[in-house]
Amino acid sequence: MNKWIIGLFAVVLFFSEHACAQRFAYVDTEYILDLMPEYRSAQKQLDQIAEDWQKEIEKKQLDIDKMYRDYQAEQILLTEELKKKREQEIQEKEKELREYRNQKFGYEGDLFKKRQELIKPIQDKVFDAVQKIAKQNALDFIFAKSGELIMLYSNAKYDKSDEVLSELGVAVNKGDKPGDKGAKDTKNQGGAKKDSR
Repeated sequence: MNKWIIGLFAVVLFFSEHACAQRFAYVDTEYILDLMPEYRSAQKQLDQIAEDWQKEIEKKQLDIDKMYRDYQAEQILLTEELKKKREQEIQEKEKELREYRNQKFGYEGDLFKKRQELIKPIQDKVFDAVQKIAKQNALDFIFAKSGELIMLYSNAKYDKSDEVLSELGVAVNKGDKPGDKGAKDTKNQGGAKKDSR
């Protein structure tokens, strides 16, 4: 039992020594993307497309609502056969609307595909710049501050966001930074980093 504990301790010690030798940094991908003109343009285009489709959906819903109101008003005058026919027409329109909404906004729908088409090349460009910065600074890991992992504290000296923007050719003004960008302790924000050198 003692040999097992000593072995485990040696493994932990080995990895902790090597972890200290690794170099870490992080980038704020949200900040980077917000400063990229092509990202803002793509996002504006996506917002416009989504708004247009939403208006179409609302118009179709109003048409269905009118059909239903008309049916309610005329229901007492209709034969059973006509009632069934009108109900079926309304149900068909509702089904078409659900299918249209799903086609446009559903999982892997038209909006998702359009977002992939417009945003993915920009994200790839950022990824390539991050890799270049990592190699130039001899970094072992770069974490995304807006990712799923939680970064409880971040020291601004490990923030490579401005270097990535510079690599992308995007000018950074002091006014662009959200607050004192690196100095905020990033409580409860995405990403993860270990600031050891």
